[in-house]
Amino acid sequence: MKAKRLIRLGVAIGATFVSLTCAAAGQVGSGNIKHVLLLSIDGMHAVDFYNCSHGIAGVNNGEPYCPNMQALSERGLNYVGAVSSKPSDSFPGLAAIVSGGTPKSTGLYYDVAFDRSLDAPAATTGTGLAGGSCAPYGIPKGTTTDYDQGIDIDDTQLNGGARGAAVTEGGVASIDPTKLVRDPQQGCAPVYPWDFIRTNTIFGVVHEAGGYTGWIDKHPSYSMAGGPGGKGLDDFYSPEVSSNAVPLPGVTTSQGVSCATVRDASGGAWNSSFANIQCYDALKVKALLNQIAGKTHRGAPAVIPALFGMNFQAVYIGQSVAEAGVGNGGYQNATALPSLRLLQEIEFVDASIGDIVGGLKTAGIYEDTLLIITAKHGASPIDPSSYVADGTNTPATLLGSAIPFSESPLNTTGIGATEDDVSVLWLNPGASVTAAVALLESNAAAIGLGQIYYGPTLWLNYNVGGLDPGQDPRTPDIIVTPIVGVTYSGSTTMIEDHGGFAHDDTNVMMLVTNPHFKASTVSATTTTTQVAPTIVKALGLNPAALDAVREEGTAVLPEVISQLSGW
Repeated sequence: MKAKRLIRLGVAIGATFVSLTCAAAGQVGSGNIKHVLLLSIDGMHAVDFYNCSHGIAGVNNGEPYCPNMQALSERGLNYVGAVSSKPSDSFPGLAAIVSGGTPKSTGLYYDVAFDRSLDAPAATTGTGLAGGSCAPYGIPKGTTTDYDQGIDIDDTQLNGGARGAAVTEGGVASIDPTKLVRDPQQGCAPVYPWDFIRTNTIFGVVHEAGGYTGWIDKHPSYSMAGGPGGKGLDDFYSPEVSSNAVPLPGVTTSQGVSCATVRDASGGAWNSSFANIQCYDALKVKALLNQIAGKTHRGAPAVIPALFGMNFQAVYIGQSVAEAGVGNGGYQNATALPSLRLLQEIEFVDASIGDIVGGLKTAGIYEDTLLIITAKHGASPIDPSSYVADGTNTPATLLGSAIPFSESPLNTTGIGATEDDVSVLWLNPGASVTAAVALLESNAAAIGLGQIYYGPTLWLNYNVGGLDPGQDPRTPDIIVTPIVGVTYSGSTTMIEDHGGFAHDDTNVMMLVTNPHFKASTVSATTTTTQVAPTIVKALGLNPAALDAVREEGTAVLPEVISQLSGW
């Protein structure tokens, strides 16, 4: 084990040297683009953007209902065949966008996944991953890896429980190191999110080349976007989205609604209320507008970042939540006709983007900013008639004791299996993969089995070079994608989910825009991994500075580079 660690360390040092050399080959903002602003509207499908920018019968008298994004598309490249990460969970979804890599290189399969080379945290996480033992430099037992709100000091608080922090100031200080999984080969040191990702990121490359960077997201764990070492982000902001809603004096949505009092007093957490999630996103928009104005997210003097951005949660909440006493989000039919609740969230995000564009113009940087609007993931199913929630007949439940206890539904107080509208399965050492697959296939109807991946069909896409998972402690043994609409959940508050491989999960919006661009629609299949090398190239740096680009051969978006070179 120590020898393998030394080999990996040598490879990492070599990769770092190459990254630094490649980054130094250019200068940040040496071309026409001085800034890149990246926005992720989580859940936003390509068809959602099509409908809101063209209009659809049954909404707004058939007229467009996202005028700001529609206006941007008149000077933008619209990639209608864009595909997110698979699995389409937020963690690998963001990693794809900011690293240029799939899980085979980033090592990120889900915010809650499994690693055979690590041990449990010292303390039980907020979402139920039990604390356990770790023997320094001993043989690892393997553990579920918790990188969502569970690693916060207190995930019921907007600031994540950061000691001495203002109510709204979530961030790295919110992380409780005792709740982090540990690496026995590093003396049982806690593995911070930025060191859990195996590759560098666009923020790290730009930062190393002298550019100022910022990112705003939903959990402190998303500090992984800074990449190994945690130094890639100069200004990271992450108020906890799963916390209880609180008044936000001084925050007003882009539609003029005050958040000084909690809009939905019975809504609970921000991400369980259609009204409250808008105030949560508005808080982040306010922080982003500060950065656009050359300040930190808190408003202190700084510089305008060369690379920055944020994610929106409102659309995904509008798609997936059934709020008691308020109504259901989601869609009305398979044409992606939005419900009233989802419509309101799309309109809210569009108004926010209008303010963001206004901020770019006020700061005098609109002309030399590349604006990219995409999504970490979609949501499935769009067709409400096909939704089936079943938290009993799931692959993990069926396999029972064949999977690690920290991942097993048999563990009634645990964090649970890695299952949403996908099932990602790691087996116990010595358990037979073929026997597990046979059991799953013999119960195909009960678990809504759509497709199953194992052996070479899995290794090809989830191990660099197609190696078997014995070479990678994070590669799952089996992935089950159910029939479209089936979700392995017993929740009565969800009507859609994400994580799976289905078209509705993965076909996301991708709009790349600048006032100098000529509008064009690109129908060819593209991937969100192509965003990362394109950003690096647009800022005058070498895309090969990205580890995942070198490992996977991720290409830039040629249409963007063509437009930039045509100025």
